[in-house]
Parts: sequence; C-alpha cells; structure tokens
Amino acid sequence: MDEVRVRSFCHQVAELRKQEIQVILVSSGAVGLGMGKLGMKKRPKTIERLQACAAVGQSILTQTWQKHFDPFGIVVGQILLIRDDVRGRKRHLAIMHTMETLLGEGVVPIINENDSVSAEELEMKFGENDILSALVASITKSEVLAILTTVPGLLDLENDDHLIPIVETISPEIEALAKGTSSETSTGGMTSKIEAAKVATHSGCGVFIGAGRSENILIDLLNGEAKGTFFLPSDIPLESKKRWLAYFAKTDGRIIVDDGAANALLKQGSSLLAKGIKLCESEFLADTLIEIADESGKVFARGITQFSSDQINAISGQSSEEIALAFPGKKKLDVIHRDDLVLI
Repeated sequence: MDEVRVRSFCHQVAELRKQEIQVILVSSGAVGLGMGKLGMKKRPKTIERLQACAAVGQSILTQTWQKHFDPFGIVVGQILLIRDDVRGRKRHLAIMHTMETLLGEGVVPIINENDSVSAEELEMKFGENDILSALVASITKSEVLAILTTVPGLLDLENDDHLIPIVETISPEIEALAKGTSSETSTGGMTSKIEAAKVATHSGCGVFIGAGRSENILIDLLNGEAKGTFFLPSDIPLESKKRWLAYFAKTDGRIIVDDGAANALLKQGSSLLAKGIKLCESEFLADTLIEIADESGKVFARGITQFSSDQINAISGQSSEEIALAFPGKKKLDVIHRDDLVLI
C-alpha cells in the first residue's frame, strides 16, 4: 500500500470537506495488505487463503486510513459489505441510514467488500470494488463517483491510446474499448469500471475515471480540471424502487419474450403481457423478481411477475380476456406491470 498516496488522498478529502462536500471512500487493499503481512508474493488461488489474507489485512487497511486522517482531525468508520447486504430491501435501507448517520457526525466511511466471509460459489461477492462503489453511490444518491486507477481514463488503444474525455452514452463501441488487468493484487480492469459506470449513471450519478497518482486529482475534479474520462449521468434517473430492482435484488428466474413484446417493452413503455411470452427458462413463484430476455437470449429487463412459471406456461399467448376467465378475481392481468419493470 502506497502510504504517500493515502496521505495525499486524506489531505484532498479534508480540503473537500472544508467546502462542505461529503466524501465516502471505497478502498480495496485488504487482501494485498494481508499478503504482505503473511509474506506472500502471489495472490492465493483458493478462497480460504484469500479470506485469510483479507482477515489479516482488513484491520491494517482501516488503521492506515485512520493514521493519515488523524492530522486533519477526521474520524473514519469501517463498513464491510457482501452482496446479500444490498439485495434485501431492509438491509439496503439500513446501510443508507448508517451512511447518513456517519456523514452527519462528520465521519468518513471506509467501505470495502467483506472478503473474509464472502465466497464466489455462494454468489455473495460483488466481484470488484468498482461495482461495489457504484452500488454505494446509488444507495447514497451521490452526485459523483470517482474511480481512481492506474490509467488516465478510458483509452482508445487502437488509436494511439487516445484519451476519451466525455462519454454521453455507454454504447457497445465504448464497451469494446475496455480491457482486463493482469495485476496480482487487483481484479476486473476497465471492463468492471464500465459496468460500474452503467450502474451509477443510471442512478443519476456522474462517473469519473482517472489516474490515482495524479496530484490533487480530487481537487482538480471538483474544479473541472482533472484529466480523465467523465461519464454523464442519465437524464432521467431511475426512481428508487426501479433502481433497487435493476441493481440490488437477486433474480430467481428468466422468461423469453418474442420480438413484438421486446419492442413494446423497450420502445413503447408497455407492461409485459402473456401473449408475448415464448417460454419460462426456470421455475419460480408469483411475486418473484425475474429477468426478461429476447429471442436471442439477451437479458434486457427485470421485473416482478404477477404469476408463477406454471401459470405463465398455461396462459402464454392468451389475451387479457382469456386470462381473466382463467383467474377470476385477479386484479392485475399483466404478467409484469410497467411499474414493476425496469430496463437494464
């Protein structure tokens, strides 16, 4: 861990706070610090050894941040998260309230994934702190997410490493510019940063990607002078419920719809009707969050279904009038109402 850079970040955060800007830090480094403390030169391959490194390194990480914030009279608070912490609505809100309370007390939250207990096979990991930071930005309704990395921003590697300063829309062409990483102590690379930018910008948060070693990068960002790539937030942020459906909750099934239904959902703002459904790819109950895919298999939406998979298989292709006869007394005849559906 480069403590010179940590000290620089702490100084910059202190300067931002003087201007009444609240700051939350999402900091990786626990596994790397644990590797150093245990004398490991290569990132462990087994989950158990990674978790052991994280357990050793997490306290060192927080202590290091606190040491360099001390000269500015700033207290830090540690929050360790796993994927399940943001999937449930109650936990989601609890995290938000905790963050608000810490910030209200003048504390700088230090967020990290709880690598000592999260495990990939349990689907509990965020995967990269890039994604975690975007989810935290969304929960806290932050205005800007700054992802500081080893490169100056999003580069066009096939065009003399040209730096792309502004991204208005994350198109397939923009996604194609992303590359992975080969570092022993990091995961993801630009690919995960683009995914994080998708999450944050859809939540109305601008995203900046720049080089962490640039002097005064956070101050320059505030003044509009930072070198890097800025992803513009969406014009119309997803409302709170739909943001939760899009990025926080776990899906428990998938259905395939025909081209007509896909077009109606994507371009006409329609609800999903039974007549547009081709098949259910898995079994699920009513009131379940499921994915919606087109005929090519591409997932483009999520929503809460009013019917179980068995019921959908029985009514697929039918009109609302036919469904009303089959389910007398049922108030909502849409498979997924537009209010319970979000495009992704």
